[in-house]
Order: sequence, then C-alpha cells, then structure tokens
Amino acid sequence: MLRLEERLGYAHKGIERRFQQMAPNDGYRLAGRVSGDSTVAYAWAYCMALEHASVARSRRVQPRCARLLLERERIANHLGDLGALGNDTSLAFGLAQFSRLREDWLRVNQHLFGHRLLMDRVVPGGVCIDVDRTGADEMLAHGEAMQREVGALRAIYDEHAGMQDRFMGTGIVTPELAARLGLCGLAARASGQPRDLRVDFPCAPYDRLDVRSRHAADRDVAARVALRFDELFESLRLLRLLIARLPDGATCVDVPVLDKEQFGAGWIEGWRGEVLVALEAGPGQKIRRCHCHDPSWQNWPVLEHAVIGNIVPDFPLINKSFNLSYSGQDL
Repeated sequence: MLRLEERLGYAHKGIERRFQQMAPNDGYRLAGRVSGDSTVAYAWAYCMALEHASVARSRRVQPRCARLLLERERIANHLGDLGALGNDTSLAFGLAQFSRLREDWLRVNQHLFGHRLLMDRVVPGGVCIDVDRTGADEMLAHGEAMQREVGALRAIYDEHAGMQDRFMGTGIVTPELAARLGLCGLAARASGQPRDLRVDFPCAPYDRLDVRSRHAADRDVAARVALRFDELFESLRLLRLLIARLPDGATCVDVPVLDKEQFGAGWIEGWRGEVLVALEAGPGQKIRRCHCHDPSWQNWPVLEHAVIGNIVPDFPLINKSFNLSYSGQDL
C-alpha cells in the first residue's frame, strides 16, 4: 500500500444539535449512544460533566457499580477484537472461541444488569442498578473461568507460527509518530506511550486499586494484540478487587437542577482510549452545547501511516488491531 485516504463523518448524525433539545438530566442516554461499544464510558463522562456543572461533587454517591460496568465493557470489547484478529489471519477457531466467550460475557451482563451492552445503567448521580452478594459471587466465578479460558487461548495464539508471522512487523507505528500525532489509548500504549487516565488522573476508586497500566515498545499488530490480552487480564483482576470492596449505601443521589450558566467536563479511560465530554448549560434547564470527543478523532490519522508499505491483504488486520470508531467521530 502506498497511500490511504479516509473519508469519515459524511453521515453527520446531528448529535450535538440533538443535545440542545434535551434536558441536562436526560442527556446521558444520548451520550451513551454516540458509540455503542463505549456506552458506559460515554454515559459516565457525561454524568461526570453534569455533576461538575451542577456542583454536585460534594454530594456525589460513593462509587459502587459504575467501575464494574466500565471494566466489563472493556473486557467484552477485547474479547470481540481478539476473535476478529484471529479470523483476519484465517484462524477461524480463534473467532469461534472468542465469540463464544464474548457471548457468555454479554449474557451475564443481561442477567445481572438488565442490558447486554450496559446501556442506560450509568445515570446522573450514580447508577440505576445494584448487584447483590449472589450476583457478585456469580461474577467472581465467571471471571475465574474466563481467566482460565483466555489464558489457554493466548498460548495458542502465541504458539501459532502462521498467525505470528502475520502479526509481527505489520502496521508499525513508531513512538515518535505516535507522540507527534497524539495517538492515545491502547494503540498508543502499544507504541511506547504509557498513558492511562486510570493511572495518571485516577478517580475513585481507581486511586486505591493500584491499576497496572500496560505498555509495549514493539509497535506492530503483535504488540496491540498482546496488549489486549494484558489489559483483559488486568480488568479481570480489577473486577475481583472492585467486587471485594463494594461500598455500602445508596447507588444514586439527586443532581441539583441547573438554574444558571454552568460548564463541566468528564474524562474517562474507555476501552479504546480517552473519552471526553464537555458540557455547557444555560438557564432554564437547557443544554447550550455538548461535545463528545472519541479517541478515534486523533487515532484515525495514525492508521493512514500504519498501513504504508504493507500488503493489501494486511489492511483488515491492521485496521482491526486499532478498531477505531466510525460512529464516535461522526457527530
């Protein structure tokens, strides 16, 4: 490949204008649909922005289930990507096994939280669901089984010579290019950029969990695949800690009505990278402006460089190793 030009944003869904027609306390539902695979991250970032704008920080509920949901969202997406990456190297076995594991994971979401993708679970002031001891024990048991199965599949991926031949040296992004173009999230960490909001700017309870952010210096598809495995295992570890430390008390508090001009921002490390929501509200319970920023905004241009010099059949493999959002930057 000599050149790649991306044409994105042509649908122009009108999301920012739609926000202006909604009450601030209802905007989390639209934010959670900007990019459906990151619904928890977007809804949480929006709610954080709204709570900051309404000066609800001092009344904010003790974190309970939101972090569980965010890490479950991260795991579900990594499972899907690892299967798709196997399929792009003609290892149909990998696709079948990771698809099975992801489906099991989503069914537990539906059973415990009422939605496979966890939409509308994070709300202003907290969460609209709770998990009891039985549900917590079920999550722990399922997480342990997932750890064993993914560990076995990682050994198969690592030892598959044909797959590793396709992964290694493909879609290289140097640390210099990553820094210059502002690459963020998982893709940046695979190119030697050790940035993770859960570590660099931790909100509770991440500040007490000792999150072990992973990064690599190999810079290619192989590094991005390995990092997905590492982050998946780390999320399983964090889930165990979060379940063990579930606080007592209410799961949600009322967020005061916005009765004057206010501004707030929310910043969350989603599974793909940093999700930012900036909210400006005016008097009369109106949203004056709300901008949702997906990490794909700055990562798409890097893909144009990563494919240069690779063979055409490797484009789907490189593209999936980033797995950027088409919807997230089409506002």
